[in-house]
Amino acid sequence: MSIQLNVLKVCGCISLMLLLSLALQGSSYAQVDYVEDLQFPPLSEFKIPEPTRVELDNGMVILMMEDHELPLVSISAKIRTGSRLEPNAQTGLAQLVGTVMRSGGTESLAGDALDDYLEGKAATIETAIGETAGTASMSCLKDDFPDVLQVFADVLRHPSFDPEKLAIAKNQAMAGISRQNDNPDAILGREFKKLVYGQASPYARTPSYATVRAITRKDLIAWHESYFHPNRIILGITGDFQPASALKLLKDAFGDWPTGPTVPDLSVPYQESNPAKVFYVEKNDMTQAKIMMGHLGVMRRNPDYYPLVIVNQILSGSFGARLFSNVRSKQGLAYDVHGGVGFQWDYPGLASLMMSTKTETTGAGIDALIAESQKMVTDPPTDAEVEKAKAAMLNSYIFSVDSPAKILGKYVTHEYYGYPADWFVQFRKGIEQVTTEQVRQAVRQHLRPQNFSILIVGPRKGTASALARYKDVQEVDITIQEAS
Repeated sequence: MSIQLNVLKVCGCISLMLLLSLALQGSSYAQVDYVEDLQFPPLSEFKIPEPTRVELDNGMVILMMEDHELPLVSISAKIRTGSRLEPNAQTGLAQLVGTVMRSGGTESLAGDALDDYLEGKAATIETAIGETAGTASMSCLKDDFPDVLQVFADVLRHPSFDPEKLAIAKNQAMAGISRQNDNPDAILGREFKKLVYGQASPYARTPSYATVRAITRKDLIAWHESYFHPNRIILGITGDFQPASALKLLKDAFGDWPTGPTVPDLSVPYQESNPAKVFYVEKNDMTQAKIMMGHLGVMRRNPDYYPLVIVNQILSGSFGARLFSNVRSKQGLAYDVHGGVGFQWDYPGLASLMMSTKTETTGAGIDALIAESQKMVTDPPTDAEVEKAKAAMLNSYIFSVDSPAKILGKYVTHEYYGYPADWFVQFRKGIEQVTTEQVRQAVRQHLRPQNFSILIVGPRKGTASALARYKDVQEVDITIQEAS
């Protein structure tokens, strides 16, 4: 009983203090009838710290940012490689390299022994290769950093590509191929990329049984020898370290790694225009239809980048955004609906709108998405919409830079793709300066319903009436081809 009384007393005191505080602050916190009437003070200035940048004699770039909150040290690296560099006949090779680099261990430490070593130190080392970059990371306790760093360097420099681990990774890749048509969302995204970028573009390719089976250990070794050189690596380190001693350890681990060939300019093909037609994937085990439509988007370097950030917020950035409000809430056509003009770092993203809807409302759903994209021009964003979107982006910006690890990750990314070091630091200023007219102009230029490729995934029976409205519907064959 006495504990309950004490709790009540404490709660009562807190409530009284809050009431007094609000009373003293006066009318600025007065009640309002609508959330739109809430007034917020202007954002205060805050300074984003910059990492120390060091370039080793062999070309490796190191970015260092201290964080002494916890006795931990973390490294995150980007390597200039990626699956978009694969030959067509070896699609899937980059992913296997990224997997087996870590699972297969090194020339001096087998994969299973590496697992045991890291587990004993509560440390991690991971590697992967995605579409546009390879990644490698490590984390460990401060006291273990010198030892774990040596193992991390060994993984990057001397992977063994153990044949047994390669066989396991290939079996896993094969299993993934066998399941690639299970998830309708995966089908939608995969096939839409083919429509926009082109079937032959590296940005739209997917591994097959034939390409994965053809990959050998020699292929992994050759890939590593081609792309893993210090002058192709940007390495970021953050955590509880002293810069001088950490830099010495990094130089000891990587400084004698010979410089590789000069990195050539990148040239990855994709089609400039997409077919403005309707495409259909038959999937009869679904109870809904999935719809996606759009065309090429832009790169982040585009002069309209900041206005397009606002366009996307107005279109799909919140529960009050146009797509959610008009398509979901007012028309009841979808629970899941979103879209916008997408960005990539060094090639165009996808400008797209997508939704899930009942099969019987497939036609209405297509019409609604097209109508909302057209209304962005005919009923353009208002000053109020633009200001609300800008406020949302500015107020959420702090959460993207609220830790040294997040900040350092951005610097590493910008260094990798050749953006100015302070590019993300300028985000706040760029958003603040966006005008309503710039937003409207960006919509007119970068969201073009007349150029949409429209893709529907769903059961034939439920979507037949919607598809019958179009003279020419191209069927997309997603049959998984067996290796010859």
